[in-house]
Amino acid sequence: MARSLLFNKPYRVLSQFSPDGDKSTLADYIDLPGVYAAGRLDFDSEGLLLLTDDGRLQARVTDPRHRLAKTYLAQVEGVPGEDALAGLARGVELKDGITRPAAVAVIDEPGWLWPRNPPIRVRRNIPTQWLRLEIREGRNRQVRRMTAVVGHPTLRLLRVAIGDWTLGNLAPGEYRLL
Repeated sequence: MARSLLFNKPYRVLSQFSPDGDKSTLADYIDLPGVYAAGRLDFDSEGLLLLTDDGRLQARVTDPRHRLAKTYLAQVEGVPGEDALAGLARGVELKDGITRPAAVAVIDEPGWLWPRNPPIRVRRNIPTQWLRLEIREGRNRQVRRMTAVVGHPTLRLLRVAIGDWTLGNLAPGEYRLL
């Protein structure tokens, strides 16, 4: 019987079980042999990670042909105008090609959000804005690169959904079996 779980990956944790210097890894939080991350979240990103021992499920989540939606909340530097938002929605030119269109919305900071340690860098004269982005591909650091291209670097990034799976009320470092 296949095993799968949803994990709230904390900030500054690698999306792998194998050690890499003194960095925290999934092994510091999950003691279930044989499950592997279906996709990745970079070291500086937080939020939902699906782990499974089901190769078919892993392929469905990670293969770009399936176009499984992944939803992120991004705190960006500055307040994006209509042109920046339209660019994200249309797709932006990155070094590895144009991204697929993204669903993008300006949102308020989520009331349920936990504090990040250490907190983001704050500049007194530059406001920040939260965005909700849904993408259907998963290039390396894609959301961060997309927001940077439109002039609004990402300061904090959380994945809150993969397809129909959501973060729910999982605290950072917690997981639940599916």
